[in-house]
Amino acid sequence: MPEPTIRHISDTARWSAVFRARESERPNALFRDPFARKLAGERGEVIAKSTPFHEKNEWSWITRTYLFDKIIKEQIAQGVDMVVNLAAGLDARPYRMELPASLKWVEVDLPDILDYKEAVLKDEKPVCSLERVRADLADSATRRSVFARLNQEATRALVICEGLLIYLPPDDVAKFAQELRSFLVFQRWLFDIASPPLLKLLQKKTHQQFGSEVAPLQFAPEEGPAFFTHYGWKMLQVYSTLKTAAALKRTPFILSLFALFPEKPAKQPWSGACLLGPQ
Repeated sequence: MPEPTIRHISDTARWSAVFRARESERPNALFRDPFARKLAGERGEVIAKSTPFHEKNEWSWITRTYLFDKIIKEQIAQGVDMVVNLAAGLDARPYRMELPASLKWVEVDLPDILDYKEAVLKDEKPVCSLERVRADLADSATRRSVFARLNQEATRALVICEGLLIYLPPDDVAKFAQELRSFLVFQRWLFDIASPPLLKLLQKKTHQQFGSEVAPLQFAPEEGPAFFTHYGWKMLQVYSTLKTAAALKRTPFILSLFALFPEKPAKQPWSGACLLGPQ
């Protein structure tokens, strides 16, 4: 058997960076990430090319980034004074987005991936206050320690989890939701979510590329974003990735036709970006 292409969970950060780099190089790019190509490196391209299903569905990765950018900007305009990016990977938003200098941006991830990013971006300057926290988010005690400290450092924080929750078992996501809700500072929570049919498709098309150290894709609750209402959260916004991509003219023609049909139910899309607030 050939060696799996995605050997560690941090490899998925290089994978995602490739798609941001390709979009940034388009003349009609939805966003510009001038750091993505360098952050992805040659290994990022190798990973991307080893997953033909995702190559054909690059639009979904791009649309997710577009939606997160949009919602982040809206929330900052509404008074968010801290953004906490959990499993930040190779995200470069504190460098590439137009953000107020007064904003505090906190990246939390494993030491190796943050060390790598810091080395690549050592000559660049973020546009806002930036802190990197090296921590294993899989450890509940470590998470709570980080959350407790941040709870003292802002008044209204937005937590973002881009490409994270799908790797966690439902029980862990529930615990995660409860922990975040227990700290008053976390007033908004933004994440992406997949439907059960999409999860099955992704598992079939992707798991053969995962090494033994990479958690399988596993979180796609039957009730969709309503899953989180059991843990003190309410839905504020749910954006369909497919419908957004079609509106942006990023989907193949056949998918643009599918996008014309309503998703059932409307608040449980095939895949989407969800913004939650406290109940």
